[in-house]
Amino acid sequence: MNKKELNYKTDKTQEGKEYKYKEIKEHKVIPIETHYIKPNESIDFMIDNICTLCNDQDYLVIAETPISISQGRLVDEAKYTPSLKASFLATYWSKYLWGYILGPALGIKKRTIKNLRKLPEETKRHKEVILDLYGWKHALKPASEAGVDLSNAPGTYVSLLPENPEKVAKEIHNKIKSKTDKDITVLIIDTDATYKRKDKYFTGLPIAIPGIEANKGVFGYTLGQLSENVGSTPLGCSREISVEEGIKIANIAEDYQRELPTAMATIHSAKDILKSENIEEEGNEISIDSLDSITHTPAVLIRKL
Repeated sequence: MNKKELNYKTDKTQEGKEYKYKEIKEHKVIPIETHYIKPNESIDFMIDNICTLCNDQDYLVIAETPISISQGRLVDEAKYTPSLKASFLATYWSKYLWGYILGPALGIKKRTIKNLRKLPEETKRHKEVILDLYGWKHALKPASEAGVDLSNAPGTYVSLLPENPEKVAKEIHNKIKSKTDKDITVLIIDTDATYKRKDKYFTGLPIAIPGIEANKGVFGYTLGQLSENVGSTPLGCSREISVEEGIKIANIAEDYQRELPTAMATIHSAKDILKSENIEEEGNEISIDSLDSITHTPAVLIRKL
């Protein structure tokens, strides 16, 4: 496919290693590029690369899905049989009520409305998984329920949010600190939104950093459409951080990720990217081999200019 021009600049570390970066909002954004991180695969190889590039006071921002997959937090939706409740949620509730009435009325993204209107039959199994693991509060959300990700998981698997992202962020910080003696802030984020109403921050996701009211499910999502969408949600951080600082850094990382030609925001965009790269899928499903055939950017270093 034709790669989008990102206007990278180059610099060198004190040790003379050259790296590329992009300037966004008065910060350097340095991509950490890897292969596809597979289920239960350690991310230590990525940490070794980060150690050669990071500086004191950098932010390391990691997407939630690679952490989840590394933890083995995958669920095979093919093992679930949709109930009448799941079938109702996938069709009448999500596809028709949200796709044609509530979505347009509340002004949700046109891309989301388009995707809701063409929900496939497999959505019924997906809703059954959400009902089983998270209950009605999250299953009633029309899309991106409970932060469960379909776009970067192989076959009929989906990835759940990471287990204890704050602990993971601290562990990564400590590994980097012990190897380099550099003190960086590690932030694990999800692209699902945090909203602000008056002085209150909230998200539909089950978890978020302190200061963001989490686990609001469909109620948070609906109220969020009538509130300010302030950007991506920080799930866990290696140190105490204000909501404002966490969201600012998360949004810089998301601004960069959004520009990547391999950005897989949804299952639809994931399939489009793989098709445009002339990569064969297994039937209509994404395989590990196809995911592994493109360059991934699971993390970025962010450094103030």
